[in-house]
Amino acid sequence: MLVLCQCELPEYPLFSARREMVRRPLLVLPAFASQSPLYVWHGNGRPGPLSVNIDLSQQKAYLFKNGQSVGWTYVATGRSGYATPTGTFRIMEKIANKRSNKYGMIVDSRGNVVNSNATAGVSRVPPGGQFVGARMPYWMRITGYGVGMHAGPIPRPGSPASHGCIRLPASMAETIFQHADVGTRVTIMQ
Repeated sequence: MLVLCQCELPEYPLFSARREMVRRPLLVLPAFASQSPLYVWHGNGRPGPLSVNIDLSQQKAYLFKNGQSVGWTYVATGRSGYATPTGTFRIMEKIANKRSNKYGMIVDSRGNVVNSNATAGVSRVPPGGQFVGARMPYWMRITGYGVGMHAGPIPRPGSPASHGCIRLPASMAETIFQHADVGTRVTIMQ
């Protein structure tokens, strides 16, 4: 919340007879707001196609409509050993409720998690158990080999954490999903 304060400076003989008005912004945050926000969006009602620029060094995505900034968000991209590709891509498909076919967990025959960080075809599945792919809500594919943007945890804003995908805060993933069409340009740079 932004509150503007208006103050008058007292008149002194050394100043002219006119009164000076000084306005200073005062930012008021709720008591529980100890961290900076994960994202900012102001693109509702703005016309034009969306484009996304992802800066891996900052772990942020910048959002534009018709070349005008409409927001930004922290992201979590590929951690060591799981690089997020760089270049210019297009959203190839959108699936609101996707599950990974590569990363997830292994559950036993009673549904108990026996491996919470499993890779399909690599991690052992006990008799009667199964692989359950990780949830990737608001999936927006950008490569033919499984990299996309989707809702997921941002455990340490500003730090990579994924298997190569671009994780977004859940609310922002939904917003981008609603505003981005198949064909939307996504540029990823170091």
